[in-house]
Amino acid sequence: MSVSRLLKLSIAALAATGISIGAMSPAQAQDTVRLKLHGFVPSTLPILGVGGKRFSEAATRLSNETLRFKFFEPGTLVPAFNYGDALIEGSLKVAYGSPGLHNGKVPALTVFVAVPFGPRAGEFYAWIEHGGGRAMIEEIYDGLGMRLAYPCTTVAPETAGWFKEKLNSIEDLNGKKMRIFGYGAKVLAKFGVSTQMLAATDIYPALERGVIDGSEFSMPAIDEGLGFAEIAKFNYFPGWHQQVSLQSVDFHAETYDALSDYHKYVVEVACGYVNQLSLADSEGLQIASLKRMKEEQGVTTLRWPDEDLAKFRAAWDEVAAEESANDPVFKKVYDSYLTFRAAYATWGNLAYVD
Repeated sequence: MSVSRLLKLSIAALAATGISIGAMSPAQAQDTVRLKLHGFVPSTLPILGVGGKRFSEAATRLSNETLRFKFFEPGTLVPAFNYGDALIEGSLKVAYGSPGLHNGKVPALTVFVAVPFGPRAGEFYAWIEHGGGRAMIEEIYDGLGMRLAYPCTTVAPETAGWFKEKLNSIEDLNGKKMRIFGYGAKVLAKFGVSTQMLAATDIYPALERGVIDGSEFSMPAIDEGLGFAEIAKFNYFPGWHQQVSLQSVDFHAETYDALSDYHKYVVEVACGYVNQLSLADSEGLQIASLKRMKEEQGVTTLRWPDEDLAKFRAAWDEVAAEESANDPVFKKVYDSYLTFRAAYATWGNLAYVD
């Protein structure tokens, strides 16, 4: 289905709710709202990058141009990943980013983005909508003085990392320096990896200069645009640390609360539209990307053997237990997540082919 067809269907969905987009729409009865939208990754990147611009365009069109977002590249308004303080204080009104980028304030927000050895997208969405996930993330955001539209982009499984040298065993990770996001970093620390968090455009120069030996960022179609294959020729799978990751549009609380109900619904529908496209792209664009990197850039793809994945999983269980003991918010969120997964298994084990 084409992008224009999907957007027309989204407009039809708004109309079906009794909110008309036609000559008598509520949009005509209110002033135009203009907002600068900070982007956390360059718009040139597939999936993650184009998501911010897609959202801006969709919301603008769905609202009959009465809610107008202008997308700004990372670093133009505020630093790429470090936009949380600006959003909370109100100098920044809205950002296309990720709940996990606020984990310095509430570490458990990372759970709403990606969990090591977590589920596929459908089960993750189910926990959010039917297992209490949405209520918890909204409570956390409210406490920070923010609001969110979520999920606004879905990324299917990532790679486990790009490395300059081939790793012959899990023991070869010891002493490596690596860029990695989220709780996967705490898992790798148990194998002697020195980890750090870098913004997308800072990774290539760090690899080039030897500041890091390897990095994960996302999936082949996204990583290809960042040039990792030029320097690091060994790409490991599966992305055990992020089997799915969810992004959001984050608002300064007063900015969001001042929107009309009509505009709030436009934001919700626009995010749903972008999310659907992103999930299709994040599955469909990998085929050609993997082929190009193998044939044109000499990339070797490798898969961690099952016995090593079992070691990563055991290390994650240790990390989760430690986090639960030290962070009551993490425990609350993670217990909810585990409880839902256990209940979901009744359906999941019946319904799906391994």
